[in-house]
Amino acid sequence: MILPVALDAMGGDRAPGEIVSGAREAADRFGIPVVLVGRAGKLGDVGDLPVIDAGEVVEMDEDPAVGVRRKRDSSLVRCAEAVRDGAASAMLSAGNTGAAMTAAILKMGRIKGVTRPAIATPIPVPGTTPTVLLDAGANAEVQPEWLVQFAQMGSVYAHHRFGLHRPRVGLLSIGEEAGKGDTLRKESYELLSAALNVNFIGNVEGRDIMTDGVDVVVTDGFTGNVVLKTLEGGVRTVLKALLDAFASKAEYAEAADSLMPALVPLYDSLDSETYGGAVLLGVRGVCIIGHGSSSARAVVNALRVANEMVAVDLVGNLREAVAAA
Repeated sequence: MILPVALDAMGGDRAPGEIVSGAREAADRFGIPVVLVGRAGKLGDVGDLPVIDAGEVVEMDEDPAVGVRRKRDSSLVRCAEAVRDGAASAMLSAGNTGAAMTAAILKMGRIKGVTRPAIATPIPVPGTTPTVLLDAGANAEVQPEWLVQFAQMGSVYAHHRFGLHRPRVGLLSIGEEAGKGDTLRKESYELLSAALNVNFIGNVEGRDIMTDGVDVVVTDGFTGNVVLKTLEGGVRTVLKALLDAFASKAEYAEAADSLMPALVPLYDSLDSETYGGAVLLGVRGVCIIGHGSSSARAVVNALRVANEMVAVDLVGNLREAVAAA
């Protein structure tokens, strides 16, 4: 029996409409089994999709830990419990990121040996595979040993998600030289240089993330989240400026028409919705965290990622890598 992906139908700025629409498309087009989790009477037309009724919602601006502990009948908590209880193969939410992470950790538990789970986010790189950035927000403050474990888990994820044989791991710092950075970066550099199961290539800078020079970039969650939001905003600004320039004169618009066959694939490669969402690495279950503004398209792609990570036994491979290290 193929278990469904538990989808938080109430999570995200465009829930439940876009969430349910994406779930139905994923089931119809790709045959991905999905169970919707949320307020049964508020989901609209769910088609043939099964529903786990959940009467509460952890709001986007709510304190994650408080929300998860108080709202035991929330859609997020029910998703995590479905994975824990063997009723679902994975969970996906575009809702409160901190609450999704908290629910996954509390209900699924951590893989033995994992000190802190980390959020791994694919950063688009035109013309090649994305760069995996972690931690992208789970741990604002970290210790050097944690960054080594992030590197090990990120390598496993990059291998199984993007087919990279020996992913190159870089430590995000303010310079390429080994002595650059603060105490955390210097101590982490030494540990990563001696770490098992890590193809460490040294320090990398922010400008290297969207290049083909590195496959996995590790940093603390505070820095990683700032980098992620900065890159998202930068890409969005450049794309808007480009479209505005094309529309500014008639002759530019005509030229843009001839360029569209080349520009559309580029736009698609830079669009975060293409990659569906981030993965919380280190918990005993596949947990996908979608963007708060996820559309139906983003939900479809996130469900595909969840299904693929279950198929390759990502959790089992992470468990082996952590045990070996």
